[in-house]
Amino acid sequence: MVTITHWTHQLLRFGWLQARSCAFAFALVGGIAASRLLPELPVARYDLVLLYGIGLAVLARRLGWDSARDTWVIAGCHLIGLLFELVKVRMGSWSYPEDALTKVAGVPLYGGFLYAAVGSYVCRAWHLFDLRVYGYRPRIMAVLAAGVYLNFFTHHWLPDLRWVLAAALVCATAGTWVRFRVGAREHRMPLALAFVLIGFFLWVAENIATYAGAWSYPDQLGGWQPVSVAKFGAWALLITVTFVLAARQRPDCQRRAMASTP
Repeated sequence: MVTITHWTHQLLRFGWLQARSCAFAFALVGGIAASRLLPELPVARYDLVLLYGIGLAVLARRLGWDSARDTWVIAGCHLIGLLFELVKVRMGSWSYPEDALTKVAGVPLYGGFLYAAVGSYVCRAWHLFDLRVYGYRPRIMAVLAAGVYLNFFTHHWLPDLRWVLAAALVCATAGTWVRFRVGAREHRMPLALAFVLIGFFLWVAENIATYAGAWSYPDQLGGWQPVSVAKFGAWALLITVTFVLAARQRPDCQRRAMASTP
């Protein structure tokens, strides 16, 4: 009974820390969902969401959710996300059907905040779970993350290498462990498993976001449909880009890069 009680408490603590890590993402998606309930206004909904996202980012910094280093990571995720959106919307992968002043080449500028929210989650989780990464290979991971990012563009014209990149990531993360703390107890998991789990929950979040009208895939224009399970794998790969950006801002992670798991 003591063991069951202990693990129940651990699970509840873990869930609470995860919820705190997702605070920015929850607030962002919640704001997008709430914006659909507003009466017709002289300001476009996408423009309002952009202002809301900016205000949310400033508030997160003021509240101490994000450090100065975190802010750079989140800003980088926003810019990388915008470039991603510009290419994918142009290729017809998804669309933002509503009009707005702050829309460039079919992409509202608030679109980058969706990727910034992922960056915020990784940075917050790093702090709240006291993450430590052992056996990390920063150079090869940076190369593979860049390859993952580029492949999401080039697969429209060249062979899709996502399975090759996935296999390469499994090899590159072999022996790489993430240690994290929940209460007084430490746990660990393989880095590759962390990517898979985050990818799954991002896929769940994507279903919620598309239902809330953040964007629409072609098969959702006539009515909402669940997002393809294939997007789960895509997010599991894409999270490596965010992780590499976050890890570069943490000298302790770089110092432990080739250390063995304690």
